[in-house]
Amino acid sequence: MSAAPVVVHSPQYECDIGPHVFPVRKYALVRQRLIAEGWLRDADVLEPPRLTREDLALVHDDDYLADLEQLRPTARTAMSELPLTREIVEAYWLAAGGTTLAARAALDRGMAVHVGGGFHHAFAAHAEGFCYVNDLAVAVRVLQREGRLRRAAVVDLDVHQGNGTAAIFAGDPDVFTFSMHGAKNFPFRKQRSSLDVELADGCGDREYLETLEQHLPAVIAGADIVFYQGGVDPLSEDTLGRLSLTHEGLRARDRIVFQAVRDRGIPVVLTLGGGYARPIDLSALAHAGTYREAREVFG
Repeated sequence: MSAAPVVVHSPQYECDIGPHVFPVRKYALVRQRLIAEGWLRDADVLEPPRLTREDLALVHDDDYLADLEQLRPTARTAMSELPLTREIVEAYWLAAGGTTLAARAALDRGMAVHVGGGFHHAFAAHAEGFCYVNDLAVAVRVLQREGRLRRAAVVDLDVHQGNGTAAIFAGDPDVFTFSMHGAKNFPFRKQRSSLDVELADGCGDREYLETLEQHLPAVIAGADIVFYQGGVDPLSEDTLGRLSLTHEGLRARDRIVFQAVRDRGIPVVLTLGGGYARPIDLSALAHAGTYREAREVFG
């Protein structure tokens, strides 16, 4: 396994979404922080490819993809909470390419980081939250089509349930979806993952880490790859999180995941997922901490 994880990112992710709570500029902040701290060079960052419509159609319905392509406001697109513009659609389409590229790199080198992605609220036939395209699901299906993997596990530690991912893979024995999330947080109508663990408001480091250690081994058993949705919105300073993890607790969480997959020789790809702290620099700091844990474990 490579000492330095492959890193994927595009400046196009920082698109104009209007007055929405989702801080798209955090992706650039994370990249800049990693470069400033000497963990990364601009020359090392891979630009994602734009996937084909056929690629996205492995997950998303034709009518819904047509809505996106034609910027057509319908009931299918209205639940995204975001404007429907060419710039935004292209950013989400490109993010699916970013997670797919990172997953390919993880299979080759053991570990990869997508400084973006994790749009786990998008369903096959409609948007939800601020998610238009489910990059996690698309990456799984593209790699399965290529014959590069059979069984995948999604370890979703974003504070919000990965409802779109759960619905897309419902009943699929080759994709294990694990979501550990706030019981009273969005989405308020949960889907059924392969395993859901709900946490009470105010859950802190000790309870969170003990719960994760209890469930993680069974979740990743037999997986050819793990997609780690490492949202940092469980952080106590997060405006949408409702949990009480410290930065040290988040680092310990990441270490548990990375050590577990490394010990078992399972490739892992990280997507950033959520993070809505004020100031947003705190979320960028936490995301950078996840990257540092990956370097320390896989180095």
